[in-house]
Amino acid sequence: MEQSFQPRGKLLARNTLLNVAGYGAPLLVGVVAMPYVIRGLGAASFGILSIAWVLLAYLSFFDLGFGKAATKYVAECLGRGDNGQIARWVWTSVGLELVFGVAGAAVFGAVTPLLAERVLKIPPNLIRDAKVSFFLLAASLPVVLVTNGLRGVLEAAQRFDLINYVRVPVNTSVFLLPAIGVAFGLHLPGIVLLLVLTRVGGALAYLMLAVAVFPALRRSFSFSPKLVRPLASFGGWITVSNVVSPLLTYVDRFFIGALLSMAAVAYYAAPYEAVTRAGLILPASLATTLFPAFSSLDAVGARERVAGFYVRSLKLLLLALGPVLLLVVVFAHTILHLWLGAGFAQKSTLTLQILAVGVLINALAGIPFILLPSFGRPDLPAKFLLLELPIYASLLWFLIGRMGIAGVALAWTLRVGLDAVLLFGACAWLRIVPLRALGERHLLRSILAVSGLALALLVALLTRAALAIQVGLAAAAILLFGVVAWSLAMDDADKTLLAAAASHFAVAFGRSK
Repeated sequence: MEQSFQPRGKLLARNTLLNVAGYGAPLLVGVVAMPYVIRGLGAASFGILSIAWVLLAYLSFFDLGFGKAATKYVAECLGRGDNGQIARWVWTSVGLELVFGVAGAAVFGAVTPLLAERVLKIPPNLIRDAKVSFFLLAASLPVVLVTNGLRGVLEAAQRFDLINYVRVPVNTSVFLLPAIGVAFGLHLPGIVLLLVLTRVGGALAYLMLAVAVFPALRRSFSFSPKLVRPLASFGGWITVSNVVSPLLTYVDRFFIGALLSMAAVAYYAAPYEAVTRAGLILPASLATTLFPAFSSLDAVGARERVAGFYVRSLKLLLLALGPVLLLVVVFAHTILHLWLGAGFAQKSTLTLQILAVGVLINALAGIPFILLPSFGRPDLPAKFLLLELPIYASLLWFLIGRMGIAGVALAWTLRVGLDAVLLFGACAWLRIVPLRALGERHLLRSILAVSGLALALLVALLTRAALAIQVGLAAAAILLFGVVAWSLAMDDADKTLLAAAASHFAVAFGRSK
C-alpha cells in the first residue's frame, strides 16, 4: 500500500524522538568504548582511526545532492498525493548515485598514497595500515551513496521507525567494532574492513525496507533521463553544501595532523566527537524530520504552519540543549578526567568548553539550514559555506599556532556563529519566516530563561568552591530553570506535543517488554 504524508505536530514530535533514540544509542556505546579503543590502539593509531571516521562520514555526503533531491521530490509527490511518480524519482536518483560513487571511489583511491605519505604526519610504521584503510574506505563509496538515496525515500515517507531499525546497529558499529577489533588484536585495516562490511549490510536493509513501504519500486524499475535535470539542478547546490560542510567540520583534524601531531589529533578529536555527536543528536533528528515536512508544506503553500514549526523547533532546541551544554562548560575538566583520564583533562578542557558553546549555536542554525533548501533555495546555504571556507582556513592557521587545539575549537565556534547569522538573515530576507514570527510562541522568554541559567552557572564556576558545592549550586539553578521554562516559556501546544510523544514512547516501551 502506497504511503501518504500530511505533516502534523504530533507526528513530527514522535519522529524526532525516534531519531533521538536512533542517534543517541550509538553515542552511549561510543562513550564507553572510546577510552578502551584509545588505550588499545595508542594515540597515533587512534588519530588515524578518527580520520577514518571523518572520511567515512564525509563520503556519505558526497552524493552530488541526489539523495536529498530525491527526498524533496518524493515528499512533494506524497504531499500532493501523486504517488505514481515516486518510483521514477527513486530509481533515477539511485542510478545516478551509483555511477558517481564508482567515479568517486577511483578518485579517492588515486589520492590515498599522497594523503598517507605526504599530507598527514603519520609515523612510518603506520603508513601502510593507513593506506590500506583509506583504500577500503574508497571502495565503499558506491555503497555509501546508494544508501543515502534509499534512506531518503523512507525519510520522505516519515518512516523513521524503519530507518532507526537500521541506523542504530550501523551507527553503533562505528564505535563497537573498533573495540571488538582491539580485543581480538586486529590492526587498523581489519577494523576498517569490519566498518565497511557493516555499511554494505545497512544498504541491503534499506533497500528491502524501501521496497516494502513502496511496492511500486518492485513493479517499476526505470531510469528516467527527463528527471536528471531537476535532480541535478536541485542537487548541484546541495552537492556544494555536502562537500564543503563536512570539510568545514573536519578539516581541523588535517590542520592539527599537519601542523602539530597525530597525538594532538586524538586530544582534539575525543572531546570534539563527544560534544558534537551528543549535542547535535536532537538538532540532527529534528532537521531530518523537518526537511520532508517543510517540502510537503511548501508544495501546498502552507506558510503559516511552516513558521509555527520553525519557531517551535528553535524554542525546543534552546530549552533542551542550552542547560546541558552550559553544564558541559562548567564541569568540562571533571567530565574529561572521569572519562578519559588526567592527561585529556589537562590538555582538552578549554577545547571542550569552547566547542560546547559552538555546538549550541550550530544546533540552532540547523533549522534555517534545512528550511532554505526545502523551499527551493539550496544555493544560499551552499554560498554561505563557500564564503566561510577561506575565513575558517585563515582562522585555523592563525589560532592553531597561538592556542593549539583550543585555537582550533575557537576557530570552529566563530565559523558556526557567522554561519548562523547568515542563515537566519536569509530566512528573514526571503520572508519565508518573517521576523515578527520570532517574537511569537514565547521564544524570547526561552532566550531570557537560558541566559539567566548561563549567568547562574557562571557564578557557580567562578566561586572556585569544592566540586560538591558547585554541583549543588548547578542543580539548584537547573531546577529553577525547569520551573521557569515550564511555566513561562512553554505554551499549551508545547506541553500537549511533549505529552503525546511521551505517551507514544511509553506505549511502545510497554509493548517491547
